[in-house]
Amino acid sequence: MTWRLLIDECLSPDLVELAIDAGHVESTCLRDRGLLGTQDWTLIKHVLDADFTLVTVNAQDFRGRGQNAPGGLYAHIELHAGLICLNSARSMDLRAQRVLFEEVLDALAELPDLTNQVLEVMEDENGEVSIIIYDLPSPES
Repeated sequence: MTWRLLIDECLSPDLVELAIDAGHVESTCLRDRGLLGTQDWTLIKHVLDADFTLVTVNAQDFRGRGQNAPGGLYAHIELHAGLICLNSARSMDLRAQRVLFEEVLDALAELPDLTNQVLEVMEDENGEVSIIIYDLPSPES
């Protein structure tokens, strides 16, 4: 499956090239779409209208404080193409972004879709990486 990934401005636009090289040729970033500086609540409209899966480090803004906590922009959206969050207890420099995004691309290669789900990649202080996938909004919502 190919994905339409939209890389948030908090991440390097260089990740778009990695996505395209992995076969996700419709991937892009906020810079290339003229959306730098767009407020999150406005950005979400663009994401939904274009059926993108958003890739961000601003997990709390989009999914809320806990995995299924209300308050995030995706928490009450009935249908979305998925959300990808990169998290690290270490520095989120370009090297870390690339490493975590490669983990995302590997995981996406095994998934049929992310409809109404969040894929979170987390790196701990020791450099160990884990991936979790969960529903958002949660079925209880």
